[in-house]
Amino acid sequence: MTETGDIPIDVDRLYRRYAPMVLRRCRRLLRDEDQAVDAMQEVFVRLLSHRDRLHGRFPSSLLYRMATNVCLNVIRAGRVRRQEDDEGVLENIACAAGQERQTLAGVVLERLFRRERPSTREIAVLHYVDGMTYREVGRQVGLSAAGVRKRLREFRARAQSIDAAGTEP
Repeated sequence: MTETGDIPIDVDRLYRRYAPMVLRRCRRLLRDEDQAVDAMQEVFVRLLSHRDRLHGRFPSSLLYRMATNVCLNVIRAGRVRRQEDDEGVLENIACAAGQERQTLAGVVLERLFRRERPSTREIAVLHYVDGMTYREVGRQVGLSAAGVRKRLREFRARAQSIDAAGTEP
């Protein structure tokens, strides 16, 4: 822990654990294997170069957000040259237009996860955002599918207890 209470970033450990998640995100956004691998590597290069300014409290969320930003930059810069169908174009527009929504969602999620274990946040991202099954999440985090299901059920119950004003009972 640092003097501010933040967890220092161990890039090597994070790469071993989260590289598959980051690569899945890059593949989904870029739809090009070579570009996705390059983007994944860029995420970890940036993590390495900025590790002194970052904290390791929620590494899966940090890396997921970094991967999204790197991929959006690749798309914006026009480095991805591919034929897209209408649905793909609409998805890219929605991603760019949704930045404000994502920021607000980040604030809400930070409040929801404030009292949760970091592993609960990772489980939620892997299941709800990446679309992984309970079994796949379990393999990723070292729990059984039943353990993942229970952890998510308990998290949902705690999240639902926060009222509309965002205050906790």
